[in-house]
Amino acid sequence: MATEATEENTTNDDAPPPGRLDKYFGMTEHQTNWKREILAGTTTFLAMAYILAVNPGILSFGLSEAGFDAPNPGAVFTATALASALGCLVMGLWARYPIATAPGMGLNAFFAFTVVMTLGIPWQTALTGTLVSGVLFFVLAVTGARESIINAIPAQLKLAVGAGIGLFIAFIGLKGGGIVVDSPATLVTIGSFTDGTVLLTVFGLVVTAVFMVLGWKGGVFYGMLATLALGILTGVIDFRLAEGFTPNLDAFGAAFTGFEDAFTVHMIAVILTMLFVDFFDTAGTLFAVAGQAGLVKDGKLPRAGRALATDSIATSAGAVLGTSTTTAYIESTAGVSVGGRTGLTAVTTGFWFIVSLVAFPVFGLVANNPAVTAPALIIVGVLMAKALGQIEWDRLEYAIPAFLIVAAMPLTYSISNGIALGLVFFPVMMAAKARWKEVHPIAWVLMLASIGYFLFLLE
Repeated sequence: MATEATEENTTNDDAPPPGRLDKYFGMTEHQTNWKREILAGTTTFLAMAYILAVNPGILSFGLSEAGFDAPNPGAVFTATALASALGCLVMGLWARYPIATAPGMGLNAFFAFTVVMTLGIPWQTALTGTLVSGVLFFVLAVTGARESIINAIPAQLKLAVGAGIGLFIAFIGLKGGGIVVDSPATLVTIGSFTDGTVLLTVFGLVVTAVFMVLGWKGGVFYGMLATLALGILTGVIDFRLAEGFTPNLDAFGAAFTGFEDAFTVHMIAVILTMLFVDFFDTAGTLFAVAGQAGLVKDGKLPRAGRALATDSIATSAGAVLGTSTTTAYIESTAGVSVGGRTGLTAVTTGFWFIVSLVAFPVFGLVANNPAVTAPALIIVGVLMAKALGQIEWDRLEYAIPAFLIVAAMPLTYSISNGIALGLVFFPVMMAAKARWKEVHPIAWVLMLASIGYFLFLLE
């Protein structure tokens, strides 16, 4: 009897706590508990905290150094933290997915270097364009249009998107950790293994891999902690944390000042490009993260409308606050790998973004030292690459567009580029196979939209 009681108590300790929190987020249903969800949310935050330093660097310092009018760096930092927190909280509390949001990498570079620097559009007007794209995205998200678009993409391509994102995020980790570096002769090459950052990344990769092989639920998180601890002990971690970010709201409302110039030919093209990239970045990330978490049912994403609408709400709010397009973050897979399965994970991530407004120097240890998060991203890439095994490689009408998606994402450093390339080739391959009747009409529209997207990028 004593043994039975002990076993029963152990089972109760491991089970998700009963009550309203459990029922609302569905923790019992997804075989998780609040402790695991908080750990997952914290892991996701640590994996994406770099955006708090990088986004102001691109939108403010980058433009300033190039001689352009630029938003206040403290204002961009504040907008980044608040837009990220808002998106995470809405995603967690309303859509109830373990997916975090923040201003998107690539989209912020497009905002600064293409829209402002190349086209000469004031950053205030560019924010107006971001706001308009967010509103258009919201319209797509709350109508049947978004579901029709997503369902028009065949399952084989969705698998390729997940695998491609896995390779992309692993490449980000390898690059951030210094294992892969640029080369004028071969574009990329192996880094120097005499460099402290590289050695720290390798240590973190080995330790995290061992934890994962041993089946530790928090293996990725514990690997990050071990890497951080060794980096501090060896002096590799740089204690010169992010400086100069005094939180302020100087850019708040700037998006409302550029409507007079928001509908020129160039701005319409900019808005449509922002919309295209955001939609497919978000849709691809949602399927990839939800697929890894086992939340995709029969090839479809429950509450997809809410998840997409969350992204559009965060984008619109972020534009008003003073930052570029906010989107779902693939680093959410780091939290999922720790066991995150519900919206409580995203809520926790959002909480840390709020805390960062007053405690950024603490998180700067992680944000300014990519060797800490690089091993986690590489391991997550391994987990996501399993989708490659489900692609029908012996059917070239699927294999060719799928391969282009998988290869283009890391090689062009863009999720949307990979998806667009696949969308161009898929209908053509199906037509060549005399299976054009099986191609959804929307897929042909997406093909034309993708071609337009590439033509705009070539201007």
